[in-house]
Amino acid sequence: MIPLAELVNDAFYLYSLVLLARVLSSWIPGLDPRTPAVRLLVSLTEPVLAPLRRALPPVGGLDLSPVVAFLLLEVVRRLVVAFLAGL
Repeated sequence: MIPLAELVNDAFYLYSLVLLARVLSSWIPGLDPRTPAVRLLVSLTEPVLAPLRRALPPVGGLDLSPVVAFLLLEVVRRLVVAFLAGL
């Protein structure tokens, strides 16, 4: 894989980890949402999750936007990396 494709692939992987950290932090009872780490996670992931939340109806009170975000990130990652690798 060419270096640019590897860099983009790594960036998508890193963002997926940030998204996973956001999901896991929401499961921790009593975690103060005003802590700097949680605020950073929210500021990094909310631009992706907020539009998905608006587009998706709530299913039994569950927020499925992170699941859809993971799926979309994977599809976009594969497309972009394949395009860059073909250059």
